[in-house]
Amino acid sequence: MQHNTAACFLAFSHFYSANFFSQVMMPRRCLRLTVLCCAVLLAWNAQAQQSETPATEAAAAAPLKAEKPMQTVEVKGSGYDPRRDDTASKMVVGSEEILKYGDTNVTDVLKRLPGITVSGAAGRSGGEIRMRGLGSGYTQILLNGERAPAGFSLDTLSPDVIERIEILHAASAEYSTQSIAGTINVVLKKAVKTAQRDVKLGVGGGRDAFSSNGNLQLSDKDGIFSYSLAASFYRYDYHYENPKDRPALDLGYLPDGQQNLLRRITGTGDGRSEGINLSPRLNWAFADGDNLTAQFFLNGGRSDNRSHSRTDTLLGARPDYDTNDGTSGNHYVFGRTDLTWVRKLDGGAKLELGLRASATSNTADSHPLGYIDGVGLVLDRNVRVEASYSSLSSTGKYSTPWMPGHALSMGWDGTLSRREEERLQREQALPGGRPPVDSDEHFDADIKLLALYAQDEWDITPRWSMYAGVRWEGIDTRSAGDTFEAVQQRSSVWSPLLQTLWKLPDTKGDQVRLALTRTYKSPSTSNLIPRRSIATNNSQTEPDRVGNPNLKPELALGIDASYEHYWADSALLSARASARRIDGYTRQGLLFIDDRWVSTPINDGRANTQTLELEAKFPLRAVLAAPVPALDVRASISRNWSQVERVPGPDNRLDQQTPLSGNFGLDYKTPDGVLSTGGSFNFRTGGPVRITERQSAYTSPRRDLDLYAVWKFDAKNQLRVVVSNLLAQDFESNTSYTDASGTVARNGISTSSPQARATMEMKF
Repeated sequence: MQHNTAACFLAFSHFYSANFFSQVMMPRRCLRLTVLCCAVLLAWNAQAQQSETPATEAAAAAPLKAEKPMQTVEVKGSGYDPRRDDTASKMVVGSEEILKYGDTNVTDVLKRLPGITVSGAAGRSGGEIRMRGLGSGYTQILLNGERAPAGFSLDTLSPDVIERIEILHAASAEYSTQSIAGTINVVLKKAVKTAQRDVKLGVGGGRDAFSSNGNLQLSDKDGIFSYSLAASFYRYDYHYENPKDRPALDLGYLPDGQQNLLRRITGTGDGRSEGINLSPRLNWAFADGDNLTAQFFLNGGRSDNRSHSRTDTLLGARPDYDTNDGTSGNHYVFGRTDLTWVRKLDGGAKLELGLRASATSNTADSHPLGYIDGVGLVLDRNVRVEASYSSLSSTGKYSTPWMPGHALSMGWDGTLSRREEERLQREQALPGGRPPVDSDEHFDADIKLLALYAQDEWDITPRWSMYAGVRWEGIDTRSAGDTFEAVQQRSSVWSPLLQTLWKLPDTKGDQVRLALTRTYKSPSTSNLIPRRSIATNNSQTEPDRVGNPNLKPELALGIDASYEHYWADSALLSARASARRIDGYTRQGLLFIDDRWVSTPINDGRANTQTLELEAKFPLRAVLAAPVPALDVRASISRNWSQVERVPGPDNRLDQQTPLSGNFGLDYKTPDGVLSTGGSFNFRTGGPVRITERQSAYTSPRRDLDLYAVWKFDAKNQLRVVVSNLLAQDFESNTSYTDASGTVARNGISTSSPQARATMEMKF
């Protein structure tokens, strides 16, 4: 069995790698047959190993059946729970929960967690990750405690290489305080406890998509040395079509309500994305307690897309192009190296030093074509963008129990990074078209970041602990290009932080938390650079985009309070309330410059946001005395409010904030452990939002229903089956602009379908 499994995996890996790196596209039907044959063979081998017992083994085992079975004694320890015992508010999601639904990207994992939402349509990969319903940089995303570089997306990260996900509702001095909404820290696998050799192969698909993925995990120890290797690949093919009976619409109305514009937009699209992840780790644990670790991460992939759209004008002015065709492609490579040395000192003190280097390369090509009825092809544009990002970071942390009951730590985080980008545009001169615009643009940006922090956590009494910290961050951004003057912006922020945990007297599991924080949001490099991105059909709802070098950081004062009740093993009820006051709020302004609509970010006064979250998780046996199945229940609901002071209401929400979201899930495992199954339902509301006095938007609600089942053949082989997006709801969005001349709006719709996925998981 082991030889057959390994041979099948190596054959499949060889097929995939040869296909990927040689860039020879195999027809989808052949790929499906190859992967399905591997999955069937692996399942058959696992079942055969379970059912075929040699006669000598059966004969030897027969006398044992008559013997008295050995008694089993189960010992449970309370252990350390960071969510319950840490003074700083933190929720930790382990690898078992991460892998439960066999997700192929991290965003699908995060959408099921309390208080987290993912924007976009159901059943589609990607989307913006949000805490408290806020995106656009308000939610901080970290990779191993460090901000991910520009151009890196969590969608390209396989859940199999993740050890845990940490959710920090209140800021911590140890991490960056660019976390107005909160922090999500994705920690890659590190610890090597026992030798491990795992292989996973999966296939999935639905009406409009097909995917395949594989994962290999290797780890072992030899004396003071240990190593681990995680490798994975994915491929995703998709096709979409705007329904002809419900097309996208461009609408226009005069001030008196009379309609003066009606366009129907239909189209299709298809494409493929594929990539690999490699995450090796080397570790030396010396006898004196010192530890040296080298961790590497490589992420590479490509995508190719084709699109077609047709605009039929029934009333009013026609667009610049009646028909748009286009192709686009993207190739990227991201690499990162972390070196960490931990030195044990006298008196329980510890020194941690880290050196990190990362590099990203991204090449994007696009080829839009525009047609006018009766004229023909009038736009033929080729654009290539080559971007690179590199950084070098140094971190240090010294921690010591400097007084009885106190745990003091202090440290630094310094980063030097550079971003370079070249954009080459060429257009053909065509009859009936506009004069061609050819351009060669280049810019580079140097970013320097330095952070210093100190924090102390102490136990005032056995039931009352306190956390106090302060962090200073300074950022210096300098950029220059051949189409704009050199830009430099410096900013620095002091962030005092205070958190406390009080375990209520005369109770076993009741406790309250309180946190006071000062956080901020720094402008992204792309928002600072005054380089214009051109829209094909320029309008109020599809404007050009340009950065603003005068942007300032947004500063926020926050308060968080929560109550937690633990009453049984793995049983929790909690309620959390929070509020943020944001000064220097950044929104997208819309201007009319040189006969074109241009969107640019601007600071615009103050905004306020409030959140109320309720969460419950418990085994059903903890609340019902009668014998019940071994069901684990989890549920959460979050309500968010916000107000932008300089935008008239109603619906003047911050950053199109999600007003209401929730999750409900059930998990069940049979007594013999052969079958595990469960389901998850999560939802989020949308509704209208007033972005500015003249701009408005609308998004429809989103509801996801996912089911999973894991059939365990034996200790080394199991099959995981998942059905996701069972509700297959359409997703609608709308943007509109209103001024003295009337209203212009665009309505869009995205369709989806249920997806099924099967993964064979083997240990050898």
